[in-house]
Amino acid sequence: MSDLAARFKTAQDEVVNLNDAPDVQTKLRLYALYKQGSEGDVSGNRPSAIQFVAQAKYDAWAKLIGTSNDSAMQMYIALVDELKAKDE
Repeated sequence: MSDLAARFKTAQDEVVNLNDAPDVQTKLRLYALYKQGSEGDVSGNRPSAIQFVAQAKYDAWAKLIGTSNDSAMQMYIALVDELKAKDE
């Protein structure tokens, strides 16, 4: 496992231990960065409007199309570090 992948995994573990849950927009950003970092570009059809949560997740992930896995991992780590700093 590369150093970046190890830091990405550590950030995933740390985010669930925050005292204060992030707001909805931050959760969507975390989700999108996680998916882009671990799976790459979004694929498949956009969920229907009645599936508003799935659609919001899809849209957040779709905004990152073209972002490299490494860049997404680094952005995820930076966001978790920011959240940890605010959580203290």
